[in-house]
Amino acid sequence: MQNNNKKLWMTLSVICILIGIATWIPNFIFEYGYSYWLLTFIINPLGILCGYLGRSKIAMISNIIMTFSFFILMFFVSLSEAFFG
Repeated sequence: MQNNNKKLWMTLSVICILIGIATWIPNFIFEYGYSYWLLTFIINPLGILCGYLGRSKIAMISNIIMTFSFFILMFFVSLSEAFFG
């Protein structure tokens, strides 16, 4: 029973990661600033909680990265514009 609960929480955490990735896809495909990525601030913290309950460090770290993905992408885009103008 305990193993099934861990598997359920792990699966929910992975689903949150995939939803977080899917919210960024319209911005890259259509090259227009859709605001779906704002859902990462809601969905991925829930994924962090699910990863914690499922005892999965990888799922927690992946959800943390997706939570802060906007800031990470802005850093690298600004850095590339500074170097390559």
